[in-house]
Formats: sequence, C-alpha cells, structure tokens
Amino acid sequence: MVEQGKVKRQEVKMLNRKLLEISGVLNVESFDSEEFLLETECGFLTIKGQNLHIKNLSLEQGLVAIEGLVHALAYLETGTQGKSKGLFGKLFK
Repeated sequence: MVEQGKVKRQEVKMLNRKLLEISGVLNVESFDSEEFLLETECGFLTIKGQNLHIKNLSLEQGLVAIEGLVHALAYLETGTQGKSKGLFGKLFK
C-alpha cells in the first residue's frame, strides 16, 4: 500500500454504532440518510444505516464524522469504482 513514497493510512472509529469517525477520506461521492459512499485512500467505502448525517467534514484533512445508527460498513471490490456504471453499478456489480 505504498504510492509515490507515501504510505496509505486510514482509521475508522465507531462509538456505540451512533458516531463514526473516518480518516483518509478523499471525497464524499454521495450520501443520504440511509447510505454514504466515500472515496478513501484504501478504496471506496459504503456506510449503511438510519438517520445518517454528516457531523463534521474536512476534506483538506481527510476527516469525516457521521452520526446516526450504523448498520454496515463495506469496502467495494478493487476496480469497481473505475467503471462508468454510475452509483448502482459501483454498489451492485
């Protein structure tokens, strides 16, 4: 996981399934109250839950904090994000 001399690093911290703090975030691709799709240094990450919303966002620092009830976290398969199938193509290969 080394790219141009830089080590990729990501931390995911969750507190009681209600607060999620993620570092290494490059971009917020899409979000709503039930699902977030984040581009991170370690790949595309989906977060599913209920009443999800952004508590804090700093793309300059690569940090995102999400509040709500978290049901699932999953990384998408490598290469899936490069295909131009749109959001549903990324999620349901």
